[in-house]
Amino acid sequence: MSLDSFAARGTLDADGTSYSLHRLDALPDSQRLPYSLKVLLENLLRHEDGRTVTADQIAALAGWDPAAEPVTEVQFTPARVLMQDFTGVPCIVDLVAMREAMAALGGDPALIDARRPVELVIDHSVIADHFGVPEAFGRNVELEYRRNRERYQFLRWGQTALRNLRVVPPGTGICHQVNLEHLARVVFAEDGTAFPDTLVGTDSHTPMVNGLGVLGWGVGGIEAEAAMLGRPVSMLIPKVIGVRLTGGLPEGSTATDMVLTIAERLRQHGVVGAFVEFYGPGVAEVPLANRATIGNMSPEYGATCAIFPIDAETLSYLRLTGRDPGQVALVEAYAKEQGLWHDPGHTPDYSQTLEVDLSAIVPSIAGPKRPQDRIALADASRVLTAVLDGDVTCDAAPVGLDQSGAESFPASDPVAVTGSHIGDRPGCLDATGTGKARPPERVPVTLEDGSSFEIGHGAVVIAAITSCTNTSNPQVMVAAALLAKNAVERGLRSKPWVKTSLAPGSRIVMDYFERAGLTRYLDTLGFDLVGYGCTTCIGNSGPLIPTVSQAVAKADLTVASVLSGNRNFEGRIHPETQLNYLASPPLVVAYALAGSMAVDLTRDPLGTGEDGRPVHLRDIWPTQDEIQQVISTSLRPSMFTDGYADLFTGDERWRALPTPEGDLFTWDPASTYVRKPPYFENMPRSPQPPDDIIGARVLALLGDSVTTDHISPAGAIKRDSPAGEYLQDHGIAPRDFNSYGSRRGNHEVMIRGTFANIRLRNLLAPGTEGGYTRHLPDGEQTTIYQAAMRYAAEDVPLLVIAGKEYGSGSSRDWAAKGTALLGVRAVLAESFERIHRSNLIGMGVLPLQFAPGDSARSLGLTGEEQYTIHGLAELPHEVTVEAEGADGTTRLTARVRLDTPTEADYYRHGGILPYALRALLPT
Repeated sequence: MSLDSFAARGTLDADGTSYSLHRLDALPDSQRLPYSLKVLLENLLRHEDGRTVTADQIAALAGWDPAAEPVTEVQFTPARVLMQDFTGVPCIVDLVAMREAMAALGGDPALIDARRPVELVIDHSVIADHFGVPEAFGRNVELEYRRNRERYQFLRWGQTALRNLRVVPPGTGICHQVNLEHLARVVFAEDGTAFPDTLVGTDSHTPMVNGLGVLGWGVGGIEAEAAMLGRPVSMLIPKVIGVRLTGGLPEGSTATDMVLTIAERLRQHGVVGAFVEFYGPGVAEVPLANRATIGNMSPEYGATCAIFPIDAETLSYLRLTGRDPGQVALVEAYAKEQGLWHDPGHTPDYSQTLEVDLSAIVPSIAGPKRPQDRIALADASRVLTAVLDGDVTCDAAPVGLDQSGAESFPASDPVAVTGSHIGDRPGCLDATGTGKARPPERVPVTLEDGSSFEIGHGAVVIAAITSCTNTSNPQVMVAAALLAKNAVERGLRSKPWVKTSLAPGSRIVMDYFERAGLTRYLDTLGFDLVGYGCTTCIGNSGPLIPTVSQAVAKADLTVASVLSGNRNFEGRIHPETQLNYLASPPLVVAYALAGSMAVDLTRDPLGTGEDGRPVHLRDIWPTQDEIQQVISTSLRPSMFTDGYADLFTGDERWRALPTPEGDLFTWDPASTYVRKPPYFENMPRSPQPPDDIIGARVLALLGDSVTTDHISPAGAIKRDSPAGEYLQDHGIAPRDFNSYGSRRGNHEVMIRGTFANIRLRNLLAPGTEGGYTRHLPDGEQTTIYQAAMRYAAEDVPLLVIAGKEYGSGSSRDWAAKGTALLGVRAVLAESFERIHRSNLIGMGVLPLQFAPGDSARSLGLTGEEQYTIHGLAELPHEVTVEAEGADGTTRLTARVRLDTPTEADYYRHGGILPYALRALLPT
């Protein structure tokens, strides 16, 4: 029970039921707060215990100064935790290991349990091996079960051993869409108390549910485990950026175009670590599915969350998706009573505001390497030409090269593409004369059926309607299906070199496609159902068409993927596609028809119709009225109530899996999927003061925009990589490697895969691409894993040095776990993305930040120096780093990025999990 220092406890009547609540108007100034901070304020009021949550924290939040820098720590206690299977398996592995460690230290293993509801959706494991045939879905699911049987058995055990864990079986949908359509409560009713639904999720796109007015964001698995154990999330009261929406989307523009534009604007504005909140008259014009699309991509512009307040549209969506009428009534009554209902005429206090006119949105794509690099569709073919000719490089500095370095000109130089929107952004640089020229070669290809054609640079070899971002949105999904219908009726077909796939985020998508009679048109173009999961967006794109793959490799072609996803980082989508573009589902279909990024979809024909005339995109693009007509006649609440009636039951294959029993898991020493992690080995009952870092070597010297995909890839495992060699040594054939993502329950695989992305460029190993470095001082070039093991044997601590936005991308805890297990003691970067910085602390790795204006390049650091950092036992706000090189010692000041006292406590304990474990030990 809350101490209720502010006499906030009251009652609420909703639909004839009485609830208790903690009234926000008990703090008179609270109504000026942004929506998201009101939710946080209620959370503090309800959890006030005088120790973890104090009256001072509540007063500080109620008195929030929007102009102030974040300095005040508060403790946020989420109502629930959302997981997907790639991150969920290692979370449960860790909790099992914690139970054993608890027993070894004399504590009660039963205390290691899920204290709050935890919902885990298996959505990341299906791979698009089979495509373009009616039986693709069945074949892919069969392969999924064969490859992941051991993991799935482990998850089935977990839901029996952990009391609040529920697992959504494979073949159901993507966690964020399932969350939006069914799991989200918006307002909880628990033990007679009503309170806002809040969550943290082990996937960076958790903020998708922000579109429903639910406050939540992505965290690493390490933080999620602590939340499962009942630990609150430590945070500073954030800045809140208000985005005022005006106007409405024009005809021909989609929700995808809108979110790509907003991602570009907000990344330019700078919202890393901030809350983003939408308000104003344009909010009512944004359908719920579009709001979810915007929230989904908040990691791409660096925001912690991107939330829409509750309004009439929220209630309409809850009714559409079959929520109980009593629940809908509770949401409305609670929001209006607590001042959480959106008032378009009211502007809360915000740290900063900016305005987006939705009527100015134009059709767009993003790429070829980063989601925030928007390109107006009208400019796409010209930008491609410039990229291929070496005149322009988007995200010009390859990972491992400083963007101010000799390999590229400064970001202020103009881009030599007239009218291109990409020229205005850092990261898209004039690199005339520095790029690898790509002559306009065309290569003959013959398919197995004897048909032949030619492909060249810029060919689209993957076109995938996939991911949580867009497949939750009936507007863009129906638009894609209608475009397919119009194309088929005009006689167009997808180009034969394109691997096409359809992977919806939930089964309801196929229900309304079937009801509208549109499935057959998508099938005709090769967009047969391949699975309900992330597939291509997470790197589970499967192999290219074999003869196309051979031609690409033989001619060194630069080819492209187009997907309706949210991530297109280097090496993520497919190892053979160097260009990767995000686009709306209808544009994915259009590019499959065109077959090349060199085709200007706004001017050039997509092909020739049955009547012999050219067919342009404008000829087959459906109108908004046509799209809405299909939605209104084909989408029914019964689809959601029926589709989710047996959400946790699963099919016969799931139910037939043998399930281990017992509160403690029996580790199989021969397993290559699930192994006992080493995090708690020899852990003392009390923490020791942090040691200074003396004589450290640099394991990797990296550049800007190093993502968690570069640090810990989720996709294919190379045969000749350290991870591949390990698996073969354990009797696993390369065809059964599966992916790094599926192997996250085995630290032996994951440590070998850390920094193993095929596109990583380490300046310590010039001329290489992939997970290579040099062992110092002898200079021998080897893999990062092998070098780290040599350093460990020599008792040499390690550092990683990087540029800006280190750790952007997915909330991938293995990017921190692998870093720690390699022996890296600290990461020195120009700036960090929020989740990865937290994950590093959670694993006991110290995040250090260069002073403003400093970088490895500006200070002349080569990575060959030996580094020493003193004074870590006191954890000061700044430290002096000494880099001793051949020409003397360089001293630099670095900021210690332990931003809250709780983060400092986590670091002193060696990470969040040791901290949480010790907190539960008997005194």
